[in-house]
Amino acid sequence: MTVVSTPPPRLPLRRRSFGPGVSPMLRRLAEERATGVLLRERGSLHLTDGQVTYAECPESPGLDALLTTGGVLDAGAWREAVARAGADGQVGRFLVDSGRVAEGVLELCHVAALFDAAYFVLGPSSAPARFRYGAAHWLGPVRSVPVAALERETLRRRELLHRIWPDPATDTAPLVRIDRAAEPPVPARQEAVLDQVDGVRTAADISLALGRPAFHTLVELRRLATAGIVTTASQPPTTPKSLKPPKSPQQSRGPRASRPPEPQRSPRADPAPEQQPPALDPASALLIQASADPDVALLRRLRDALEAL
Repeated sequence: MTVVSTPPPRLPLRRRSFGPGVSPMLRRLAEERATGVLLRERGSLHLTDGQVTYAECPESPGLDALLTTGGVLDAGAWREAVARAGADGQVGRFLVDSGRVAEGVLELCHVAALFDAAYFVLGPSSAPARFRYGAAHWLGPVRSVPVAALERETLRRRELLHRIWPDPATDTAPLVRIDRAAEPPVPARQEAVLDQVDGVRTAADISLALGRPAFHTLVELRRLATAGIVTTASQPPTTPKSLKPPKSPQQSRGPRASRPPEPQRSPRADPAPEQQPPALDPASALLIQASADPDVALLRRLRDALEAL
């Protein structure tokens, strides 16, 4: 008689979702209330008592670019402030005390520059991070951001860009306008970005030329890519002849490429780009902090900053 043994049923496996990581080292430094500078492949983050006080990245316009290109401060006044107060780490205090910049305006631009650069600094990296304890930034104290808030905003920005256009090539490659019979009308902010697309400039170049946060430029460029208006110049995608739009008889304003194929969408359709929440602007960043910590002085500075803009 043959005995048949039935194997026990396999236990169900719990599906685990791994969200995009940011920086475990940064979270550990926040818990330690560390002071110094975190050096990563794409830039640096300055910390004071475990909170981020400044971020620097070559791909993002710094505080000086936001102030000078935006007309808040002339370049000579910025250089004077760095020369006179940089060694003491009090450039921000000097700008306010000398009356060159209102305190609320400085805070708004500072927070915008910090969130903007941190998005790139905390991106995927192939090199190990290092932390230099005790290093202080020459700008001095302006406004600190908790690491948890910085991490949430970085992840929100990643998700927003992916929903608009899932191909990240438009973030770094030179860009060209797509050859079309007629381009659809675009908002003024996108038109300003589109005017800078010449087959040579990248998103970082365009941000610096316009004096805007780099992430805002990434958002506009991905929306233009979704609309079939721009694409990358390095590797232009091919399109079947039957799908190619007719060429415009008018002279183009720059080198153009064929229209890219539509990106593959997941079964759960995402909202149209127009329905996405806007990228975080300086006022919103400060308002978030004000709502979390309703400090009367902060609210007054926000009011003064909005009146001065």
